[in-house]
Amino acid sequence: MTIKPPIPSLRAIAAGVAVLVLSGCATFSKDGGLDAVSTLTAERTGQDIRLSKATGDSEPAQAELAEILKQPLSADSAVRIALLNNRGLRASLANLGVAEADLVQAGRMSNPSFSFGRMSGGGETEIERSVMIDLVGLVTIPLRRDIESRRFQSAKLVAATEAVRLAADTRKAYFNAVAAVQAARYAEQVRDAAQASAELAQRMAKVGNLSALDQAREQAFSAESTAQLARARHNATAAREQLTRLMGVWGTNTAFQLPDKLPELPATPRDAANIEATAMQQRLDVRLAKLDTEATARALGLTKATGFVNVLDAGYANASKSGSPRENGYEIELALPIFDWGGARTAKAEALYMQSVHRTADTATVARSQVREAYSAYRTTYDVARHYRDEVVPLQKKISEETLLRYNGMLMSVFELLADARAQVTGVNAAIEAQRDYWIAETDLQAAISGSGGSSVSLASSSSAEAAPEH
Repeated sequence: MTIKPPIPSLRAIAAGVAVLVLSGCATFSKDGGLDAVSTLTAERTGQDIRLSKATGDSEPAQAELAEILKQPLSADSAVRIALLNNRGLRASLANLGVAEADLVQAGRMSNPSFSFGRMSGGGETEIERSVMIDLVGLVTIPLRRDIESRRFQSAKLVAATEAVRLAADTRKAYFNAVAAVQAARYAEQVRDAAQASAELAQRMAKVGNLSALDQAREQAFSAESTAQLARARHNATAAREQLTRLMGVWGTNTAFQLPDKLPELPATPRDAANIEATAMQQRLDVRLAKLDTEATARALGLTKATGFVNVLDAGYANASKSGSPRENGYEIELALPIFDWGGARTAKAEALYMQSVHRTADTATVARSQVREAYSAYRTTYDVARHYRDEVVPLQKKISEETLLRYNGMLMSVFELLADARAQVTGVNAAIEAQRDYWIAETDLQAAISGSGGSSVSLASSSSAEAAPEH
């Protein structure tokens, strides 16, 4: 319907013009939110995220990448490459641009609408013109900007979460790759020893100094060790390729060097004091859930504000007829709340708000549980790895030394000496896995405290089942 009210006061017009001018000042930021994401990532990983101009295929990025790859990789350098070079992370960072565009758009007034009508008949022509402005949109600009600002902050937290998760995944892939290389190297030593034993057994069997049963046992162990070496080499290749994918390297850059063995255990484990409280302060998913609840609450206010009247347009209009002076005036278009009073929209917004509240509480509960579980895995793997280092491995070494003394004293045969060496295969592989599991658990604990992850180390079983059987 069309209503012709009195002319608005100068104060009302001035207020509307001021809001309109301010809304036209909404612009994009220089960094697009990347500085905040880089800071959040650096606080949790020790590595920042470079701006887009210094990433990807740019000369500074490639120069830094080439410099890092000159030396054997460390866990930190692998993470640096991933944050610098991973295209999946760069794709997720593009969501920052989408969120910022929504923020800028929310701060801008909708374009005015122009209508033109021409009617003729009876020798007369009537022309109507009008320009309409969305008053509801103009008045709610501050509220909409506040909502989109919170969503932009949420997008920054999401991007930082992706970066922190990539860093954690890269560190775990690095430790898996180094452990796999170490296990493959040991499997090669076992295979070489088994082949030498099988060859000696064959020669002794020919001259009648070894039974056919003992010879078959040596040959069976040699054949099994060859199969174990093939599996160990494939595992090393698969673990290396996983690390390659996370770092985002290709071509000649895939020829990076890995160290010969895993890092040594720290002297003392981390203390569990205040890890839950620290997680509640640093966890990105907890902060994101809280921010989402705040944004939903603000959106509920907007829904209530526009639930009764959500269409209110005002503008200038004029009409002219043939042979008559032009008529000028104002026009207001108002949607009358006859059939829809906005109750359903408000109820939906309130339900979404309560959903956000419960989701935030659930996120905090899950986060606390994940931190406790991650610390349990961390402490257990540390104790197990230290037990292998301080107890199991030294005992096996002592057994080997005593066995060698007996062999030198001609108190046992060479095959008994080789059998003792084969019996240690499972223990050595278990020690390598225990050390690897500790470093993975340490990464998971850090992710559980400051990122959004939990423990991924299973202590129920060990993959050492693939080791060569005792003989």
